[in-house]
Amino acid sequence: MVDLGLREGVLDGAISALAQGTHGDPFAVLGPHPVSGARTAIRAFKPNALSVTAVGEDGKVLCELAHVEAGLWIGMVKGNPGRYKLRVQWPTSLHEAEDPYAFPLLLGEMDVYLLAEGQHRALADTLGALRTEVNGIPGVRFAVWAPNARRVSVIGNFNSWDGRRHPMRLRRECGVWELFVPRLAIGEAYKFELIGADGGLLPDKADPVARQYELAPATASIVTDPTPFTWHDQEWMKNRPAIQSRTAPMSIYELHPGSWQRPQGQPVTWAFLAEHLVAYVKHMGFTHIELLPIMEHPFGGSWGYQPLGLFAPTARYGSPADFARFIDTCHQAGIGVLLDWVPAHFPTDSHGLSRFDGTALYEHQDPREGFHQDWNTLIYNFGRTEVVGFLVASALEWLKRFHIDGLRVDAVASMLYRDYSRKQGEWIPNKFGGRENLEAVAFLKHLNGIIATEVPDALMIAEESTAWPGVSAPLSEGGLGFTYKWNMGWMHDSLAYVGFEPIHRQYHHNQMTFAMMYAYSEHFVLPLSHDEVVHGKRSILGRMPGDEWQKFANLRAYYGFMWTHPGKKLLFMGGEIGQGREWNHDGSIDLWLESRVENRGVQRFVRDMNTLYRAEPALHARDHEPGGFQWVVADDAEHSTFAFIRWGFEADAPCLVLCNFTPVPREGYRVGVPRAGTWQEVLNSDAEIYGGSNTGNKGQQKAKAKKSHGMAQSLELTLPPLSIVVMKWVSPTEIGA
Repeated sequence: MVDLGLREGVLDGAISALAQGTHGDPFAVLGPHPVSGARTAIRAFKPNALSVTAVGEDGKVLCELAHVEAGLWIGMVKGNPGRYKLRVQWPTSLHEAEDPYAFPLLLGEMDVYLLAEGQHRALADTLGALRTEVNGIPGVRFAVWAPNARRVSVIGNFNSWDGRRHPMRLRRECGVWELFVPRLAIGEAYKFELIGADGGLLPDKADPVARQYELAPATASIVTDPTPFTWHDQEWMKNRPAIQSRTAPMSIYELHPGSWQRPQGQPVTWAFLAEHLVAYVKHMGFTHIELLPIMEHPFGGSWGYQPLGLFAPTARYGSPADFARFIDTCHQAGIGVLLDWVPAHFPTDSHGLSRFDGTALYEHQDPREGFHQDWNTLIYNFGRTEVVGFLVASALEWLKRFHIDGLRVDAVASMLYRDYSRKQGEWIPNKFGGRENLEAVAFLKHLNGIIATEVPDALMIAEESTAWPGVSAPLSEGGLGFTYKWNMGWMHDSLAYVGFEPIHRQYHHNQMTFAMMYAYSEHFVLPLSHDEVVHGKRSILGRMPGDEWQKFANLRAYYGFMWTHPGKKLLFMGGEIGQGREWNHDGSIDLWLESRVENRGVQRFVRDMNTLYRAEPALHARDHEPGGFQWVVADDAEHSTFAFIRWGFEADAPCLVLCNFTPVPREGYRVGVPRAGTWQEVLNSDAEIYGGSNTGNKGQQKAKAKKSHGMAQSLELTLPPLSIVVMKWVSPTEIGA
């Protein structure tokens, strides 16, 4: 017969609420509680236990707990029991650990304040699962934001995924639930079980700020090792401000980690990429790589663009430490790393952020504001400070914890406009009646302001496809504060132009010149990205007209035009070898094409362009100012030719760029040049080593005192068919004279 005195202090209904998993304040019942007679009641909820014993620090038994009802065990000790453990005999095992409900409040006052304000920058060090010590006891501190939930529990193998066993305590000031579970180890899988605002049990939720997850399709979060990775990239980090300045070259190799190359019979890992990809990118001369989103995502077919783990590298390629080691390897090789980052929307998977506490917590309640029709995803509520804080903390996690060199922010256009891809009546105007998403604009400015302050040499790059003004303008000038913006206009126009048969290009000449009309309205990256080689658009090579020789010649000429045009460069994997088929995320790029003369020629041309681009300040140093570019021939539509000068700073030699987008060689083509003397042919896409016909200018030409194009001297050149030629001024007198 259970002593009825054991129930002292236990309110009516508390036991049944614990047993049903509906008690909203477990610390009011469980743990040590003083009762009459200078005694302390030790209460533990252990359904299905065979026995429960309270053991002191010295290992001696303090008391045997009695099973009172429905899994609640209670024992009495005289005075204060001090530190104690609960020794629980389960049907198949014996477990001994400190009582989670004997520990004090975990979050400090400043943490609570910053969480409530949505201003906590180190969110993953505060929420989530943090392996730590409390009062000298090792374990895991769990915390999760769910202000409208009636009850939140942490569940895992350690409690048989039973939400009744570890209910958490609500810190009402900030809407965060917390619990310290002693003796839990790194590697434990866990989720949160919530009872929503309406009293209904929700689908189990993964941790929104977990730093590691199970390998998909499993969806649990993982307790990670908080020990920082030991970095060896101090030299890179010291030099990064100069490496990433606007006057520096930037040539980006965009890739999907899982389909760059697949080792025979083995999964792709960060270790494999560190060994093979880094060497390849360095050999090819790219300054940076850009990874399609590697944040944890449930569906591999989304390429990472529907992430749910904004603080965790996907488990597909290894552990967080493996990922950090990959970044470290890149940096030691002199290669920067950019990540695609997706703050615009998230998928509706039930284990994710969708109606996280039974309400529209991260998203909007109204689907006219909160649902992306194009992607069947949910839109973050940028008007909620906690959501803004969540996204800002995610960005800082990658830039600070993982030494990422910049973020390419996906789908910015969809964030800026309330009517993005919506018909009349399917969207809600802003408070002024307009279509601009004022909350998203404020978020982007806030984000970029924080990044500029805390990680000033990191790059923030916007994928923004509209004419929104000042995307890359400073915040002080009313801009959004990005470092660069993808030049989607240049990409669409130039790809359309090179897709025409050469005989028709004369009628579309302006599509190659128009970009210079707005080239300095923003700071641009010229992108030939993954989006251009999927969904039936064909590969870049596949867009080129003509026979095989002409296709490859067109491709080299187009790449040359891109590399010499103002703006930083981005090329998606496979483009550098002239791959003929579209990208398939379930396969690999066709590196075997290196064995074909034509493809090897394209690959060598890209490598040589990168080398020239990096070596010649004229081709990169003044991308951002009008003085870095000068048209010489912009109106020769009849012959589909273009000529322009790229200028560096005063001490830098200028480069003359000539493009012939017809298969007809142009001999005796006179072009005015700004300096007398010798001009050296430093790049010719028609060279035999690239698969061309080897038509050219004998390595150099001396300017003659014959006026042309408003200049006192000129060169008489041969323009090879479907080619680009770069002439560099090298001397006021002929070489070797």
